[in-house]
Amino acid sequence: MESLTKLKRLLDNDYKIEKIQPPVFASDAEVNIVTVTLLCPDGKRETIRAYREESKALREHIRNLYQNL
Repeated sequence: MESLTKLKRLLDNDYKIEKIQPPVFASDAEVNIVTVTLLCPDGKRETIRAYREESKALREHIRNLYQNL
C-alpha cells in the first residue's frame, strides 16, 4: 500500500492534511479514487492518489486518525 506508506511518512514529517476528495466522512459509498492534499510547514503541497482497495485503506486510516484526536 504505497499511498498509505507515503501518507504516514508525510504526517511524521509534520505535513498536515489540507483536503480529502471525496470527503472521508461524507459517505460510506463505494469510492474508487481518493485524493489527499497535504501541506508542509514551509508551504509546499504534496498530493497522494489511491485507487480501488488502496483507497479504502487510506480512507479508513484517515478516519481512525481523526477519531483518535
